[in-house]
Amino acid sequence: MQISTEAVKELRGRSGAGIMDCKKALLETEGDIERAAEVLNQRGLALAHKKAGRTAGQGTVEAYVHTGGQVGAMVEVNCETDFVARTGEFKELAHNLALQIAAMDPQFISQEEIPPDTDIDPQAACLLLQPFIKDPNKTIQDIITETIARVGENIKVRRFSRFELGY
Repeated sequence: MQISTEAVKELRGRSGAGIMDCKKALLETEGDIERAAEVLNQRGLALAHKKAGRTAGQGTVEAYVHTGGQVGAMVEVNCETDFVARTGEFKELAHNLALQIAAMDPQFISQEEIPPDTDIDPQAACLLLQPFIKDPNKTIQDIITETIARVGENIKVRRFSRFELGY
């Protein structure tokens, strides 16, 4: 089966995966772009799961201050190498996370941090479970997983802090 360059280009634009990965996924799904995107997503999840145990000792601290200076956030995002920490893709992820924290005011990184016997909504309180403000169909964990699949390294949110004037 012949896969058109336009189909590969469209899938690559949607998924951020490599050209050969997109072409293989399209061949597996007989040219169905939707199913191919699902295949690439599953491969990304598998890759992220494999890399989850690797040490993420490099990274960046990103700060965001909202217009007017009333709200700000800082986040430490770690990866495995300083090479990846300097890429535009990693820096964009860190910026988006700082933006998310400033906008949504999470209290915890993950559900495991919530104290037992509390009446807290995990989706609202945990950064990784919150819907991404730029695409509510994805969670923050989905965005991180996609970035892991593209850069090929483990990525962790280590800590964050949010500041609001007067609080």
